[in-house]
Amino acid sequence: MKILQITNMNKIIYPELSYKIVGILFEVHTALGNRYQEKYYQRAVEVKLKKEKIPYVREIAVDLMIDGEKIGKYFLDFLIDGKIIVELKVKSALVKNDFKQISAYLKASGLKLGLLVNFYGNSLEYKRILNNLQ
Repeated sequence: MKILQITNMNKIIYPELSYKIVGILFEVHTALGNRYQEKYYQRAVEVKLKKEKIPYVREIAVDLMIDGEKIGKYFLDFLIDGKIIVELKVKSALVKNDFKQISAYLKASGLKLGLLVNFYGNSLEYKRILNNLQ
């Protein structure tokens, strides 16, 4: 599995939906700033997703499987429209393990796109993570 940050506009997966999500994330950061715990950002994002009528599931379990046997499960912060994983963080910097976490979520779920989001800074930080299933 190759994990790439999408930087070329021609390679953006689900562009309309991902732009709407990122817009919501910026709205939440603008409204709340960077002072709160992750659970409050989750709740605020959920309010905005409902308002925009964007289908989502919050804190959904995804099974980790090997040879058809369940060996564990992950809990995704959000699964948007059955297509995009959104993982929220509130920390001074995103680190390698954060990227590994969302990459594992993408692999376990078989989904193509994840958004890793950090509300900690003075401005919102987000990364588009691609699960190259080839």
